Amino acid sequence: MTIEPETADFIIIGGGIAGASAGYELRDMGKIIILEKESQPGYHTTGRSAAIFQKGYNGGDPVLHAIIKASEDFLHNPPNDFVAHPLLSPRDLFYITTKENAGALGKLQDNLSEINVGITLLDHKETRRALPHIADDYQDSALMEEDVADIDVSALHEGYLRAIKSRGGQIISNAEVKSLCRQKGQWRVTSAQGEFCAPIIINAAGAWVDQIAEMAHISPIHIQPLRRTMALIDIPVDMQPAKNDWPIVMDAAEKFYFKPDSGKILVTPADQKLTVPCDAQPEEIDIAHAAHCLEKATNSTVNKIDHSWAGLRNHVADGHPVVGFDPEKPGFFWLAGQGGFGIKTAPAMGRITAALIMGRSLPQDILDLGLREKQICVGRLK
Repeated sequence: MTIEPETADFIIIGGGIAGASAGYELRDMGKIIILEKESQPGYHTTGRSAAIFQKGYNGGDPVLHAIIKASEDFLHNPPNDFVAHPLLSPRDLFYITTKENAGALGKLQDNLSEINVGITLLDHKETRRALPHIADDYQDSALMEEDVADIDVSALHEGYLRAIKSRGGQIISNAEVKSLCRQKGQWRVTSAQGEFCAPIIINAAGAWVDQIAEMAHISPIHIQPLRRTMALIDIPVDMQPAKNDWPIVMDAAEKFYFKPDSGKILVTPADQKLTVPCDAQPEEIDIAHAAHCLEKATNSTVNKIDHSWAGLRNHVADGHPVVGFDPEKPGFFWLAGQGGFGIKTAPAMGRITAALIMGRSLPQDILDLGLREKQICVGRLK
């Protein structure tokens, strides 16, 4: 006896923040099924993110700035039933640099001013007062970005998934996709948890998006999974006492950053090592580099690394997201390339996805911020 596949209006492959935000915005437009490869959604990237809401991200990239700005209202003011506490916790952010690399700070200041990000340039005295633990080499001047906050990643992700389920949507874990084919206007998906059918597939599989496309006989977008290392370090004795209201401190050229986290210091050397899609693990040399960055920037001594991990930041060549239907086959929608900024842009990316799937243009408020579909469409890569 043949078992018919379970049907839906939208099948989303990947339950990370990209797939979850898309499902949230589509939940009232049809039945949603999210197929998650791992035992829990967001295992590879979303769950390993130290997300910062930062409108000057990536040196003030105007495309990313527009999408981040369009996400701001939701993150500040989520629906009443979405989450029990604020998604954002304000935190100061300071960009620092050495005298030898002062040009990086000046360039960043120009870039952020051009897109109207609120910033304040600090002189030597102001920098010393604001950042007393920073090494002398970094105290010539600093740049403070306004309206920065930590993002409660888990609450945001869980809020999306909970809302999807409240409308009858399904999140199916351990459901690695084995094959895809299109028959009679429907995509038939064979997974480790059975077969499913829908007219529209949303490919939000992170580092695996090209593999999903290959199963569908669609050409790739050449996703680049980049490994990023994070380390949680006991507060060095010479940086005591530990203060959870310390700022985020970021190198102006984005070569490292560190911030307080649960009574310790979270630091990354901002590495981006090209790898294959995998369960990323940190390498000893990168962990050591993270500790070195903190020691150099603070003249402190790292005696213990409490914990370390790695995640994947998935980019395409121009570093911008890929959103839209593939021109090669109907009903195959890409939602990819959000490495490093997927959390802070999730609200806008979900809205963009829903609009394009329903055959509409980008939301007007996003157009007003200067974003155009051609800047994020899959066609630019093919």
